[in-house]
Amino acid sequence: MYHSVADPTDDPYGITVAPDRLDQQLRWLRGRGLTGVDISTLLRAHAAGRSKGLVGLTFDDGYADFLDEALPVLRRRECTATVFVLPGRLAGSNAWDPLGPRKPLLTQDGIRAVADAGMEVGSHGLVHQDLTEVSDDVLRQETRRSRELIHDITGTAPEGFCYPYGTVDRRAVDAVRDAGYAYGCAIAPGPPAGPYALSRTHISNADRGARLWAKRLRPGFERRTAFAPAAIPATVAPVGDSR
Repeated sequence: MYHSVADPTDDPYGITVAPDRLDQQLRWLRGRGLTGVDISTLLRAHAAGRSKGLVGLTFDDGYADFLDEALPVLRRRECTATVFVLPGRLAGSNAWDPLGPRKPLLTQDGIRAVADAGMEVGSHGLVHQDLTEVSDDVLRQETRRSRELIHDITGTAPEGFCYPYGTVDRRAVDAVRDAGYAYGCAIAPGPPAGPYALSRTHISNADRGARLWAKRLRPGFERRTAFAPAAIPATVAPVGDSR
């Protein structure tokens, strides 16, 4: 789980990774026979019994620096990733972070460029709200409407959803499933909850060498039980379908 790729010096949250550190981390993976892929690719490979050697890479919030800083590194290391964007904050900033610093988010053209580069585009909701605390109407907007808007931008309905702040409950899971997504990413949702609450491991600028080994080996890095029901379909429901 990544966020911004830029100078991490002024980041009070520890979610920014420098471009050269990202390159080191992906080189570390590749040197151990591992390839970073987007989550839809990972889930399909897992369902087919071909996921050995694959590691899912995600970038939350849709920061504009993905195009200039992360994408060249991913291409150099022959990896792909899923970028979770906020179509309700096009060309906006991370206003939900009270301590800043303010960083620009992807524009509509930027999101198209991410998709055209072969990366998976998923939804992070409309404007980055905790889905466990919003009304039913807002929950529908954050899940269903965001999917419609991404479809309008890229021409493809997104398969994946990422819960803002990583918080998830049964109501949020049901909303994501009913909106037509094929999977949902959380952070550490507790007991395995299937493809709509996939756990992830946060990667920081400090992670290299021994720290990467520790995160690779600790319980939860490869929570195969979380994939048990995850036979992701070859196609997902079209926008507007409430499967």
